[in-house]
Amino acid sequence: MSFEEKRAWIYAAIAVVVPVVYVVVVLRRLADADVADVAYVRPLITAIVAAMVLNIVANIVAGMFSRRGDVDKKDERDHQIHRIGEWVGFHVMSLAALVPLVLAITEVDYFWIANALYLAFCLAAFGSSVAKIVAYRRGF
Repeated sequence: MSFEEKRAWIYAAIAVVVPVVYVVVVLRRLADADVADVAYVRPLITAIVAAMVLNIVANIVAGMFSRRGDVDKKDERDHQIHRIGEWVGFHVMSLAALVPLVLAITEVDYFWIANALYLAFCLAAFGSSVAKIVAYRRGF
């Protein structure tokens, strides 16, 4: 498995695990409060920052356990797969961002808008990673 494929797996895992933890935290808070009163901002910001930090740390650790030349080694196929993955992520984000846009236009509570936008980001990250993994495994 190339280092770039490992990075895609790490990104996919983080794109699933961190939002699940965020949802669990927010659902616990929803049990005690109304949606309009739930404190979701700090956990949301924490989830976003945690995902970025975890991604950086996990890639550093994966690089430490890879062969020396593998980390910097990228060929034309890696560049093409990255491009395809980013293309998929862009289109997923473009479609998923329509939901928070509609929620904002209809003046729904900020809780729903923020969480819909966060879901759009998570879906884009996961979709991009899955596209890269599929391209590495099956070709493009």
